[in-house]
Amino acid sequence: MAVTAAMVKELREKTGAGMLDCKKALEEANGDLTKAIEVLREKGLAAAANKAGRIATEGAVQSYIHAGGKIGVLVEVNCETDFVAKTDDFQEFVRDIAMQIAATSPRYVRREDVPQEELDKEKEILRSQALNEGKPEHIVDKMVEGRIGKYYEEFCLMEQAFIKDPDKTISTLLNEKISKIGENITIRRFVRYELGEGLEKKQENFAEEVMSQAKM
Repeated sequence: MAVTAAMVKELREKTGAGMLDCKKALEEANGDLTKAIEVLREKGLAAAANKAGRIATEGAVQSYIHAGGKIGVLVEVNCETDFVAKTDDFQEFVRDIAMQIAATSPRYVRREDVPQEELDKEKEILRSQALNEGKPEHIVDKMVEGRIGKYYEEFCLMEQAFIKDPDKTISTLLNEKISKIGENITIRRFVRYELGEGLEKKQENFAEEVMSQAKM
């Protein structure tokens, strides 16, 4: 059974799990909503969603510097208590997120953070590309929606593949950590600097260096 956007939306509203996790659960359950919820629960994702509304004001601001000071990241990750903020599990998670940002250079934490103006512009570009490829008008909009999903996966941190385990997204990683720790955890904000960014200079791929180090 084909999984539709409406089915994914309904499952997400019921469980609070990430969109990609909901889509995968529905595919595994062959479109059965009840079974998909069970799949999410088995993976600990629905349980994590139940904690999502709880207030998280403690946590940590983590820095990550790479390539001899050529890439720098600051990220704020929140949890509910100072006790959890000091645990090795939480600290490791925050370090992983900082390294992820250094390696993949996301622009936003989640898709909801993308300004509508930027999203509309990107959709227009993708639509023009599809038409220039000679695609029929009646399927262009569906193609655009599919390709905008790739845009989210590239530029929204929560939808990126985790550099240490590309089979899971950052959203999945976060939900797993929430289930393990037992508190709500949120990635609030980040800033990433790359030496000479925006200036004309010799091209160096520092991101690849970060990813290589992360997989060591």
